[in-house]
Amino acid sequence: MPGEERKTVVLTGASRGIGHATVQRFSQEGWRIVTCSREAIPEECKADPNWTHHIMVDLAKTADIERFVEEANAILGDRAVHALVNNAAVSPKTAFKERLGCLNGDVAAWREVFELNFFAPLMLSRGFAKPLHRGKGTIVNITSIAGHAIHPFAGSAYSTSKAALSALTREMAVEFAALGVRVNAVAPGEIETAMVGPEYEALIPRIPMGRMGTTEEVAGVVYQLCGRDFSYVTGTEIFLTGGQHLY
Repeated sequence: MPGEERKTVVLTGASRGIGHATVQRFSQEGWRIVTCSREAIPEECKADPNWTHHIMVDLAKTADIERFVEEANAILGDRAVHALVNNAAVSPKTAFKERLGCLNGDVAAWREVFELNFFAPLMLSRGFAKPLHRGKGTIVNITSIAGHAIHPFAGSAYSTSKAALSALTREMAVEFAALGVRVNAVAPGEIETAMVGPEYEALIPRIPMGRMGTTEEVAGVVYQLCGRDFSYVTGTEIFLTGGQHLY
């Protein structure tokens, strides 16, 4: 709107999949975008005038989280952050498509999963609390349907880390409300990305809408949660599953 401050979103895991689609949606709406991921951004996106900064870090490492927070806050200066999207996550798989459960999953790998999927969102939310407070902003945590029901392909470490992130979303919603910051979660089901293999076709009959979702559909919900129409919504988790979570 004319005369309004240009809004800023900070987003993790931006180089592909849901994260990349979400960056594109915010860019279409004219937001300033600051991102991070383990990989560089796609070559065709480097000309995007709204995607102003991308920092390559590994958020499974505490030192990299701290570096990203420090560098991003230096970039922002006194400007506000209006949205933080905690999207980066990892879901380990075996070479033989075997599900990694509680008995066969390496405990060290469990810790790595929780570092990225749970502790990184916590530390980033704390690290950007001040600029989020200035912008009366919103935090959106990307959880998963796997955090609410046993999934045939998602491993136990991934599923429990996402369940923990759902609980963290509720805790944060209460505490961050004092800062004027809303905290919500989006729980995707089966979304068409490069990580989805042919085996996922067997899950479609379990989806009432009869198809997988798209990354653009997830991005749209994330964007809307950050807008004024949702200004009284906090502590909520929205399921983007085509109804799959109802079974």
